[in-house]
Amino acid sequence: MPGRRRRALFGALTLAIAGIAAPAGAQDGATITATIRADQPGPKVDADIFGQFAEHLGTGIYGGIWVGKGSSIPNEDGYRSDVLAALKAIKVPMVRWPGGCFADEYHWRDGIGPQKDRPVKINTNWGGVNEDNSFGTHEFMGFAERLGARAYVSANVGSGTPAETARWVEYMTAAANSSSLARERAANGRTEPWTLAYLGIGNELWGCGGNMRPEYAADLTNRFATFAKAGTGKMLKIASGPSDSNYEWTDTMMRLSGKTIDGLALHFYTRPRDADWNDKGPALGFPEAEWASTLQHTLQMDEFITRHSAIMDKYDPEKRVMLAVDEWGTWYDPTPGSNPGFLQQQNSLRDAIVAALNIHIFTRHAERVRMAAIAQMVNVLQAMLLTDGPRMVKTPTYWAFDLYMPWQNATSLPVTVDGPRYRNGTVDIPAISVSAVRDTAGAVHVALVNVDPNRALPVTVDLKGVRATAASGRILTAEAMDAHNSFEHPGAVAPKPFDAARVAGGKLATRLPPKSVVVLRLR
Repeated sequence: MPGRRRRALFGALTLAIAGIAAPAGAQDGATITATIRADQPGPKVDADIFGQFAEHLGTGIYGGIWVGKGSSIPNEDGYRSDVLAALKAIKVPMVRWPGGCFADEYHWRDGIGPQKDRPVKINTNWGGVNEDNSFGTHEFMGFAERLGARAYVSANVGSGTPAETARWVEYMTAAANSSSLARERAANGRTEPWTLAYLGIGNELWGCGGNMRPEYAADLTNRFATFAKAGTGKMLKIASGPSDSNYEWTDTMMRLSGKTIDGLALHFYTRPRDADWNDKGPALGFPEAEWASTLQHTLQMDEFITRHSAIMDKYDPEKRVMLAVDEWGTWYDPTPGSNPGFLQQQNSLRDAIVAALNIHIFTRHAERVRMAAIAQMVNVLQAMLLTDGPRMVKTPTYWAFDLYMPWQNATSLPVTVDGPRYRNGTVDIPAISVSAVRDTAGAVHVALVNVDPNRALPVTVDLKGVRATAASGRILTAEAMDAHNSFEHPGAVAPKPFDAARVAGGKLATRLPPKSVVVLRLR
């Protein structure tokens, strides 16, 4: 948002993080120093960077979120009770739906009215399975309301029309009894309008959304955005933005559509083997070389955000237009034996480390990145939750999001880090990542991520100007790099109390175990 004010808060927090003797492949005898500038607080960390993505893909919706009212699986009006409870517990702030590639083949009228009358179609993008449209607009908006989350709907630009999108927005947001569409909505069970926080103007228009040139995509974006008008509430319009390092796309969209839109989407997926989409590497049973390459790859997010933001600054120096990272996460080879079109994969400690690193990146760029959506919410790619019939398990990524809940709507505290590296083969990355915030109640939280799977790091934190006498926190770690939660062992990877931090003489001292995420609250 333009004109964000920076308020003085505390004195500086200086961290001196001493390295210990490292095994082969890691730097020996080094010291990490980091500084957290609590006296120069940054912008607010918008809660919506913890958003989720739910696409009609595999068992992400059907069996993951929605089982129907007649299901033997415990549910609330068709929504899985266990999934709802788990997502409420981490305060999911925003949900994006219905895609993804699915969005640009989705026609909203197929998903309203009596379910027995809804057409059955083929999901041509994901597995070639039947889509019965039993989860449509009313079901999605009801799901978001039950979560207390803001709704982000992606409109069909690729195969739809501006009129279709305009009517869908009117159907969702028109005041009660104000139009024929509002009355149709009431006849279908919803009298009052919904609040639509975000409208996506298509998805990946450079690819599955229509294989468009950026100039053509910008013209269509202006056309669709012009006619999509919310009847009630504030609706922000998010343009289909670049993937990875497609800086030309960002420049063209901002030049031609920057005054029409409120956000530009960025998509980036983390893979162990960056060069080959057909051989991405397994989710489990990987060597340390793929642990290292995955973390190196995910850290490119910082470069992409920095460079796309610089281009946006040329056209929008006030930072009115957000950079919305509305698809991000890990993408591995499908689980052996699963439908490859379902994008099903296990989720390990490695994924939790990836999530933590990206949260740190989004926090550093909070002035421009004000919304994000991990892909995806349930059963697909880097999921929060996995389900199998009546069973559900929380993944290590779920627990990472749980640890970082204090970051939602907190004030970011700038951090600088200088010190040893984690090295493996050609991989050479910082051994530790640090993030810090002041939460809405005034407490300071410090997150420390040790990416090195082999060595621990003693940590000394110099607390300048902060009146703290103690620190409490939790740790997420495990013995194996690919430790994960299964239906048989659902608690294998979960946060545990971290009581190894001490505060004395104005200093915080602790020891950060290998491959771990530690979040501390100073008090």
